[in-house]
Amino acid sequence: MNVLLINASPHPNGNTALALREMEAVFSAAGVHTDVMRIGSSAIRGCIACGTCATKGRCVFEDEVNRAAPLFEAADGLVLATPVYYASANATLIAFLDRLFYSTSFDKTMKVGAGIAVARRGGCSATFDEINKYFTISGMPVASSQYWNSVHGRAPGEAAEDAEGLQTVRTLARNMVFLMRAIGDAKEKYGLPEKEEHVWTHFIH
Repeated sequence: MNVLLINASPHPNGNTALALREMEAVFSAAGVHTDVMRIGSSAIRGCIACGTCATKGRCVFEDEVNRAAPLFEAADGLVLATPVYYASANATLIAFLDRLFYSTSFDKTMKVGAGIAVARRGGCSATFDEINKYFTISGMPVASSQYWNSVHGRAPGEAAEDAEGLQTVRTLARNMVFLMRAIGDAKEKYGLPEKEEHVWTHFIH
């Protein structure tokens, strides 16, 4: 099994990385392979709705989005971890996700998703909700934990003192492993859920 972890922090050894390392340890102990991408200091522009991906099968802009796409396709789970800026995710992450999800045509159904918000104090719940929308529009089950997936700390390393937050992300990782295994077994036995042809309803005629 494979999990792709996206670190949206510009700080390689910040609190977001610390939270992800807690999850990596759980995945490693369970025999789950992890790929980690840190995108927070990358120049990732937003989607321009050019439609090129529909014909080329990849985003027109060559950056981390296209490098992440095959890792995402091969993954059984996706973890998105971000620092909280102004009660929302890092803008780099949102630009990355808009293009990653829009430009990739492979079936994301039943890949397990999880989001983590890391903040000094507030804004975690809004950020957590923001991230989960990418999963729920794509047929991806959202893994849960013992609390909303938030870790607190300001200065690098401070999150190590947030015992509840770190326990929350470890529990999240264990629940992800369980879900991925259960879904893998179900796919072998039953296959993926039947899909109807998509109905597009437009409100301007």
